[in-house]
Amino acid sequence: MKNLKNKRLLLPKKGKKIGGVAQALANYFDIDVTLVRVLWVLLLMPGGLPGIIPYVLLWLVIPEEN
Repeated sequence: MKNLKNKRLLLPKKGKKIGGVAQALANYFDIDVTLVRVLWVLLLMPGGLPGIIPYVLLWLVIPEEN
């Protein structure tokens, strides 16, 4: 993992599928976006709320890159 001290969590303009939250988290933690998307799908399986609520909150809170 790279040094997270100087990194910023930003919604990307490219590479996003829905809101860009998975891509933003993958970029920030320097991991594969597919892994993050699979984790979101697993959170959606037990009825949706464990995955939808954090996704929407992050989508609203994380700023977009310039």
